[in-house]
Amino acid sequence: MTKITFELDGKQVEAQPGETIWQVAKRQGREIPHLCYSPAPDYRPDGNCRACMVEIEGERVLAASCKRTPSVGMKVKTESARAVSAQKMVMELLVADQPARETSHDPDSKFWHWAEATGVTESRFPAAERWATDASHPAMRVNLDACIQCGLCVRACREVQVNDVIGMAYRNHDSKIVFDFDDPMGESTCVACGECVQACPTGALMPAVMLDEKQTRVTYADRKVDSLCPFCGVGCQVTYEVKDEKVIYAEGRDGPANHNRLCVKGRFGFDYIHHPHRLTKPLVRLPNAKKDANDQVDPANPFTHFREASWEEALDIAAKGLVKIRDEKGVKALAGFGSAKGSNEEAYLFQKLVRTGFGSNNVDHCTRLCHASSVAALFEGLSSGAVSAPFAAAMDAEVIIVIGANPTVNHPVAATFIKNAVKQNGAKLFVMDPRRQTLSRHATKHLQFKPGSDVAMLNAMINTIITEGLTDDQYIAGYTEGFEDLKEKIKEFTPEKMEAICGIPAQTLREVARTYARAKSSIIFWGMGISQHVHGTDNARCLIALALITGQVGRPGTGLHPLRGQNNVQGASDAGLIPMFLPDYQPVGRDDLRGSFEKLWQQDLDPVRGLTVVEIMNAIHAGEITGMYIEGENPAMSDPDLQHARHALAMLDHLVVQDLFVTETAFHADVILPASAFAEKEGSFTNTDRRVQLARQVIKPPGDARQDLWIIQEIGKRMGLPWNYAGPGDVFTEMAELMPSLKNITWERLVREGAVTYPVDAPDKPGNEIIFTTGFPTASGRGKIVPAKVIPPDEIPDDEYPMVLSTGRVLEHWHTGSMTRRAQVLDQIEPEAVAFMSPKDMRKKKLAPGDFIRLETRRGAVEVKVRSDRDVPENMVFMPFCYAEAAANLLTNPALDPFGKIPEFKFCAARAERAEMRDAAE
Repeated sequence: MTKITFELDGKQVEAQPGETIWQVAKRQGREIPHLCYSPAPDYRPDGNCRACMVEIEGERVLAASCKRTPSVGMKVKTESARAVSAQKMVMELLVADQPARETSHDPDSKFWHWAEATGVTESRFPAAERWATDASHPAMRVNLDACIQCGLCVRACREVQVNDVIGMAYRNHDSKIVFDFDDPMGESTCVACGECVQACPTGALMPAVMLDEKQTRVTYADRKVDSLCPFCGVGCQVTYEVKDEKVIYAEGRDGPANHNRLCVKGRFGFDYIHHPHRLTKPLVRLPNAKKDANDQVDPANPFTHFREASWEEALDIAAKGLVKIRDEKGVKALAGFGSAKGSNEEAYLFQKLVRTGFGSNNVDHCTRLCHASSVAALFEGLSSGAVSAPFAAAMDAEVIIVIGANPTVNHPVAATFIKNAVKQNGAKLFVMDPRRQTLSRHATKHLQFKPGSDVAMLNAMINTIITEGLTDDQYIAGYTEGFEDLKEKIKEFTPEKMEAICGIPAQTLREVARTYARAKSSIIFWGMGISQHVHGTDNARCLIALALITGQVGRPGTGLHPLRGQNNVQGASDAGLIPMFLPDYQPVGRDDLRGSFEKLWQQDLDPVRGLTVVEIMNAIHAGEITGMYIEGENPAMSDPDLQHARHALAMLDHLVVQDLFVTETAFHADVILPASAFAEKEGSFTNTDRRVQLARQVIKPPGDARQDLWIIQEIGKRMGLPWNYAGPGDVFTEMAELMPSLKNITWERLVREGAVTYPVDAPDKPGNEIIFTTGFPTASGRGKIVPAKVIPPDEIPDDEYPMVLSTGRVLEHWHTGSMTRRAQVLDQIEPEAVAFMSPKDMRKKKLAPGDFIRLETRRGAVEVKVRSDRDVPENMVFMPFCYAEAAANLLTNPALDPFGKIPEFKFCAARAERAEMRDAAE
């Protein structure tokens, strides 16, 4: 593209097409004042503050440099008397309405920086009317007396995050920024992503933690450390601000996954690390504290059941107990759960400990409870469990399908790119889920199918594509196998027949299928609504078939993307924290692949696959497993049929738990080892896009808590392993030696670049964000299409249990709540357990919001407050599983998908009635 040559302050310069005068000046080292313009990614220029005015020769009026693009031969003066005078006048008018700098909300704001730079810190003009402080939100303060109506917060909310909460209202001197219909911020539909706070140039929007009661900034960081967010699989890059060795604020960085964006958890959920419940010394169970499945230990006072111990004593007791069981009862009597919240290096070392120290493959982690069936189908069809394209590929897509996922809740930053694609690019979005969601209002259509009927709906779409000749025959011939079998078996799944099963009109099924197939680029995102079923693998098989028969994979804007739940579930799985695979999904039963591990680890390995999470619990009940080491997992809250899981944990002869808090799992431990939080360690983490990123240590662990990597290594040494890793760099180097996916990614490269997406073709080349461009890593190089039958859920509603219970997450809380419920802002926003029910069902049962219901399944009952939610379909109850006081997984069905061995969290028969006694007591 042709560059544009023009004159800037007497010097010939070149501009790229579309580049503004301001951007060229910045590149040339010239700073032009600007307030309504943000050079942050994805913010369009607005030109309303007029602080960036420049003079263009031959033009009558000055031009806003943030919006104006240069033309060939143009002569621009940024510092002419006329331009400088205009800039000063704008600043003086704006300074007039500001609080005095010394008592302002942010004396260090961008506004005061430019006021100082232009030499205008006082004004001759009278001040406008002051606005009252809005302190209604737990995390943020609104002080409109500092607002200059630059519109940045509006663009942040409407165009970047696409939440549509902030706008301008009223007219003339009454005009102001409002939330929804001029509601207090804390009572509005604000989701607390904090994008507006990050964008505000004046301090009108500020983090509450930085202000005193007079709304003057009093808190300033001693230092800042760049790292990552510890929550979902998006992998947002974050800058943590630290004062007196305490994290006080988190701000988004321009990382490849987030472009400065964060969600409420990433921006305001960091302070769990400073919670008074943090474990700071090892604990050993008291001899008179017998284990009981219903044990309740106060995390603030665990000394009813435990005593403090030195690290030497605690590690010796922990390791000796494991060794005793191994040596007396055999290697299969031990099992380990690692963590998807730990680093790649921790995951690798933990699975290595189980395989070499314990002597078996009985190692698993929470991927078994989230995407195991997705991975099973992807491996079966494509020989890879990884996503084929990043979530940002939505920006290149003409059609986007989101099925069995709620990204605005579970992956909020990823959801912003989907919303951007719809709003900015006109992409067609189809949301498919029994529950409606926030993303539904951006969708072309929401297909609200009957729970558990995914395969029927998807097979009807496949039937339409095949029978109407919408397949990509060239792609099928060149890159797939199994199409003829699918073509034959799909005949019976006509949209008309499937309509009765899934509840979606045949015409709608045909329309969506045609749109997906005919688009130049279509991409599919899915979540645990697809995977957490007994037919979860079949669900994923259908999605793979859709992509393969239409050729919607391997190109920009196309692909298959199972959105990963926790921040390192991809990396932990890659590192081998699963019972049937060694690192990089190399089957434990393959002698030719196992050999390289045995050679490097200098030990023979068990060739028999180990047990999965739920299978391990069953084996404990059967007396086959009597000892466990659990690092950072909380199965006493996350497993299905919790009473069964808690009884299993209580039955163990020896249980070692390594965690930040005395969790529900730690209630049953013999030894509790105080671990390091995310911000207290260094290591690599792999996000949902296959992007390996470096997290840096922000602060030291509290008290005598230790690094997880050190703890795992010390247990290994005491079990007879000759380990001597100096740190995560040593472990990563060993991983890279055994894992082909990490080829051309070194620890030094990670330290230098911060993020690298695998696979990587050469040490000096960037990673490949889009894969399967020329085929698949299967033996034939082709993707395998596997037909799926319609299989009902394991437990169908009946007269005794007439409703469907589905579980999941809420925006503010994460997984089992052990972290987020100890984060002050998050717990203030969502402080108590709730179940969600349709208004119609609530009217039938004569329930009002806030009433208590007794929610019961064949496995147990809980009493919980009910909340009216129009997004929940009739005859369904949705319940988050993060609340210990009303644990949803006391109710869920442990029935497993036969391939992925994942429980059916998303569907079980239930009944809900008013909790009369509870209501009366209240």
